[in-house]
Amino acid sequence: MTDSVTKSLLSALLDRACAPYRPAGRFAWRFARGKLGGDPVFQALLERGLIPDHARVLDLGCGQGLLASWLTAARGQYEESVQVRPFPNSPAWPEHWPIAPRVQDFHGVELMPRDVDRAKAALGGLHPRPRLTLGDICDVPFEPCDAAVILDVLHYIDIPAQDAVLARVRDALAPGGVLLLRVGDASAGLPFKISNWVDHVVTFIRGHRLPRLHCRALIEWQSVLLRLGFQLDAGLPMSQGTPFANVLLVARLG
Repeated sequence: MTDSVTKSLLSALLDRACAPYRPAGRFAWRFARGKLGGDPVFQALLERGLIPDHARVLDLGCGQGLLASWLTAARGQYEESVQVRPFPNSPAWPEHWPIAPRVQDFHGVELMPRDVDRAKAALGGLHPRPRLTLGDICDVPFEPCDAAVILDVLHYIDIPAQDAVLARVRDALAPGGVLLLRVGDASAGLPFKISNWVDHVVTFIRGHRLPRLHCRALIEWQSVLLRLGFQLDAGLPMSQGTPFANVLLVARLG
């Protein structure tokens, strides 16, 4: 159950992370509000300390750059909360949460031009300024990073391409780096079917053609990561408040 301190912080973070999207248009702002406010993964990244401090972050399939805005907002909110004289009316950072990570560099890769345009229109004032590349994650070179984030993306490409992307992510990660991979569990029955239906609807609303999806059972995702040399934490259910079958896999390099 979320306590009042956490609720207050999440409300402030949502306002702060969505504010840059107002100049980018009503759709960009509303999409940011809906996604950041309704998707449990964004809270989990902070609450569980999954992004290392001073990390170079690689976000594959970054969309309109929501993760970059969220992490920047979280760091700003955290720094305000630990001042000797905290900012007036600034919510406290929950004592049971790790510190908000300070991002050293953020590189997002996105295939859809309109998403990249919205991200660039919104996020130019962030520090550090996210680097946004329009391109296919199957082709764009991956620079060295400490954390790679792939949320609900790999099922849009075929199985051999998925394996190739994961292998290149492994090669780009620094020793001790972490891959945060959210996938749908194809063995989960009805919740998985609902996930796929919603995926198609959201893709259509964002103005993209309906894709063919290439999905795997959770055990298959785990197997390919182990085969590539990752060490796996327990998979984190990542569908709270939704009827979906999403799991966040936390894979680390030794």
